[in-house]
Amino acid sequence: MMKKVTIQEIADFTGVSKFAVSRALSGKSGVSTHTREMIIRTAGQLGYFKDQGRTAHLDVQPPEEGTRKDNKAILVLFPNVRYQNMESVYWGPVFNGISSRLNQKGIDIITLTEPTADSMFSLLNPQAIGGIITVGSVSTQVLLDIRQLNIPVMMVDHLDPAFQCDMIFSDNLHCIREIMMNLIRLGCKSFQFVGPIKDAHSFNERWLGFRSTLIDCGLEQHQIPELVEGENEDIKSALTSAAAGGKLPEVLVCINDWMAEYVIDILKEVGVEVPADVQVTGFDNTHPHRPILATVNVNKEQLGRRAVDQLLWRMHNPQSNYEKILVQADVLIKDRFLASSVTGTGARES
Repeated sequence: MMKKVTIQEIADFTGVSKFAVSRALSGKSGVSTHTREMIIRTAGQLGYFKDQGRTAHLDVQPPEEGTRKDNKAILVLFPNVRYQNMESVYWGPVFNGISSRLNQKGIDIITLTEPTADSMFSLLNPQAIGGIITVGSVSTQVLLDIRQLNIPVMMVDHLDPAFQCDMIFSDNLHCIREIMMNLIRLGCKSFQFVGPIKDAHSFNERWLGFRSTLIDCGLEQHQIPELVEGENEDIKSALTSAAAGGKLPEVLVCINDWMAEYVIDILKEVGVEVPADVQVTGFDNTHPHRPILATVNVNKEQLGRRAVDQLLWRMHNPQSNYEKILVQADVLIKDRFLASSVTGTGARES
């Protein structure tokens, strides 16, 4: 059994003092926001929080199967209301899946946007909440606040090494590999990945699927750093420069359909036609009317329904190992957007 990670080890790894580590991990003042986040992230990666996540539920007495655990409600958190809300073409259907399943079970639902420590502890009554579902990216600090509530948590499309719980994702890595293999089979050899790979765990998995496929197929990759590490304006500048220098690849593999749309508009501004001059792929199937060569149709409502099912199971089984659930999705290759230089058979039409 591995020994527990110490504050000194975290300090040595991050290059800060034990005092700073202690203050950051206890949520006290004395360190900057950037340093606090760096310390918490590193602590999670080293496994500092692993045992804490497990022992948090040891004193919970699970209800008998088939009960509603004293009629407690389920809290659904939308951490970033600007991007993650019920009107979103992606997150809206996820919430619909959550709410419809809870309605089927006769369980009340509470929604909370932009959660803070104040809203978690003063506005809510933890005794009335049986479980929590987080929708999309959520800050480490909010998760650490949630831990103090000692309530089972299920995360949809998010992972944080500082917080141990059940989680559910679409199978990002496999789907991107399927897109890539289809395009390579059709004759494509040059690719660039586009999108902020560090912004979400799912984005990073799509990047890993992209890279691993190129390696497996023996294709060299000269990735333009700004396309995966920069902000939107950096991406625009890099694409504009690549177009001016005649260095655009055959295919721009975008992190999702929103980014694909953004890329298509940039290329149009500089006189590059999609799909005639370059192909663009996406993910999530949220922009079906744009000339996106390939995308992934994620069953968003199923993600929500399965999140509820797993949370209810966790409420009855608090001491079992946490689970990461992957939901298969359908890869769609759109024949009508194939350029004349990329022809073949066997691709599926959306």
